Amino acid sequence: MVTLYLTHHACIDHDTGDFHPESADRLRAVQRVLEGEEFMFLHRQDAPLVEREQLLRAHPEPYVDKILGMVPATGLRHVDMDTVMCPESGQAALRAAGAVVAAVDAVMTGAASNAFCAVRPPGHHAETAQAMGFCLFNNVAVGALHARAVHGIERIAVFDWDVHHGNGTQDIFQTDAGLFYASIHEAGNFPNTGFTQERGVAENIVNCPLPPGSTGDAFRAAVETTIEPAMRAFRPDLVMVSAGFDAHANDPLAHMRLTVADYVWATERMLAVAQDTCSGRLVSVLEGGYDLPALAGSVRAHVRALMGV
Repeated sequence: MVTLYLTHHACIDHDTGDFHPESADRLRAVQRVLEGEEFMFLHRQDAPLVEREQLLRAHPEPYVDKILGMVPATGLRHVDMDTVMCPESGQAALRAAGAVVAAVDAVMTGAASNAFCAVRPPGHHAETAQAMGFCLFNNVAVGALHARAVHGIERIAVFDWDVHHGNGTQDIFQTDAGLFYASIHEAGNFPNTGFTQERGVAENIVNCPLPPGSTGDAFRAAVETTIEPAMRAFRPDLVMVSAGFDAHANDPLAHMRLTVADYVWATERMLAVAQDTCSGRLVSVLEGGYDLPALAGSVRAHVRALMGV
């Protein structure tokens, strides 16, 4: 089994300012742990720049121009209260989306069995034409729509286990019956979306909000009874994961109680779904996770599971 790891130094250069939770230290922690000897067989690739045409499949041209036009020449610029850009943020965002496109190409051509994209800024809160929640472009959506346009597949499924609902991915997917989005998230947390009654145009949206304080038992039950059966019934040609690790018990931005073992279990379940439905093709993309030791430990275990070790 070949696991591809994509990242880029430009994603470190994305500066959100002092004390911002979505800091470059997050990616430093991830990159440091993946440099360990246990990952010597991990295939590595620098994330390329996303092409404009690839971005435009998920976002309208005026929005792309607006975001890239907002990149400051110096200092920091706030897109909103939480979402910040510096002079290097444009390159970072283009590399983040480009990583997912390259990962999709690798798994669709058989160059890799699966892939993990360690990138920032994250993407799952970026709606069709609205940046928010630390996110500028929707990296997973860009990759999913690239898979359809270039590799000729019709059905792409995303499981988002970030503790915050991926309102952006749902916004882009909900009117397209060939795009499936499932989310487990903390009810009442940012962005206060993702209700169970939101089902999409063809039952292609599945939301499982869990109350604050929920443990791995509740998380696993939601996967087993709701998300995995729906994904298998959808029969995807590609499985993608919005891999946020902020439902970990130590994370400062939420109140869930997941452990590293829960992320390993969820990874193995998604690998099984991918194996049974689409020859094992799976692309995982980093989203949130704000306690550095918990993030590093969770990513380590997640990537080991992808590698089958």
